[in-house]
Amino acid sequence: MNLILVAFLGNPGKEYERTRHNYAWMLADKLGEGLTWQQKFKAEIASWALNDLKAWFLKPQTFMNLSGDSVGAALGFYKLETSQLLVVHDDLELPLGEYKFQRGGGLGGHNGLRSLEKHLGTRDFYRFRLGIGRPRKGDVSAHVLGRFRPEEEITLNQTLIKISQEWKSLLEKI
Repeated sequence: MNLILVAFLGNPGKEYERTRHNYAWMLADKLGEGLTWQQKFKAEIASWALNDLKAWFLKPQTFMNLSGDSVGAALGFYKLETSQLLVVHDDLELPLGEYKFQRGGGLGGHNGLRSLEKHLGTRDFYRFRLGIGRPRKGDVSAHVLGRFRPEEEITLNQTLIKISQEWKSLLEKI
């Protein structure tokens, strides 16, 4: 049986619900419907399985810039390598509605990825990048921490459905 850890990056608290920076948590909630979430590793964690594939879904509750604490603790506890880690995160460089699976890569100014590199000592882990688009002008931080506009919610919901339909085939690549 393949075993992996899927870390969905986001920020805890009502003020961050449904913000662009919590896009990964929205996906975790969609994929994790019906799962039992527990508190462990400064995170919410649930077990997900399908056929011969098992994953631990992890939503760090440490805020984005400290997510490496939680992910590192879970990897250590389950004796997993970074090759068994998939990090799901928002990405400014992809437009809303687009997503990309890759291994390794740059940090793109993402504090969650920066924290992971610091704690894991590597950037060489799988990533699932969820496009939120870069603002045409204005403060990037305000954009990332802002909520989706009503017209964006339609694309967001369609994308979450599409990803949930492709999820098993995505995990089989790891």
